[in-house]
Amino acid sequence: MNEVAVLPTVRLVAPSLKFRSRPGAATRSGAMVMPMPQSEPSANATTIVLADDHAVVRSALRMLLEAEPEFEVVAEAGDATSAIRYVRGHKPTVLILDLNMPGPSSLGSIPAIKEASPRTQIVVLTMQAETAFARQALQAGVAAYVLKEAAEDELVTAVRTAAAGETYLQPALGARLAAEPEGGAEDDLSEREIEVLRLIALGHTNSEMAEKLFLSIRTVESHRAHIQQKLRLTTRSELVRYALDHGLVETGA
Repeated sequence: MNEVAVLPTVRLVAPSLKFRSRPGAATRSGAMVMPMPQSEPSANATTIVLADDHAVVRSALRMLLEAEPEFEVVAEAGDATSAIRYVRGHKPTVLILDLNMPGPSSLGSIPAIKEASPRTQIVVLTMQAETAFARQALQAGVAAYVLKEAAEDELVTAVRTAAAGETYLQPALGARLAAEPEGGAEDDLSEREIEVLRLIALGHTNSEMAEKLFLSIRTVESHRAHIQQKLRLTTRSELVRYALDHGLVETGA
């Protein structure tokens, strides 16, 4: 595994996000966004695609990143589908990816992103502080995992580290991951997690499960990540097989 770069001291500061919006930026959450026309990036530039469903967040991140002379944001996306399209078109050095966007799951889209541009490094920037999400993202092949609350302090370092082909974890999160037993608490599913696993095996989407269980989609995604960590399973087919083998659903269900 690549060496993990960490900062010796972390100051967790919520990002101010007080920068002014760029002219022409999208004003509606989830919109597909392209930047203003620009000249071709220089040969030595670290090119970046931003994927976040909030225009004000994208604007603030662009300001933060483009303050660095070698960084150049070449496109912005408001959902995973457009992120894949822009990664395929621009072949950026780095994709900065939010985990909670409308439409297809960001985590579930990582294989398609890697296929669209194998050399693009993925930096996850998220509010999801649970180790289950970080572990799942790393297993899927992301190069860095940073919490939004630490973006001002750590995002630039994370992008540089990922661009160099190394792995970056927010130090506090990395320490929590290192302290956990490998694979998590196997087979120790809660009643709610068993309920979610059964619905996954029956073919329900995250939005359908959220509606059936009167939960938010984010909460369903959190349960799913915990299930995968605890069972050490990564794909839907593996979860379905586990549910069948343990009698959670009948073959003809």
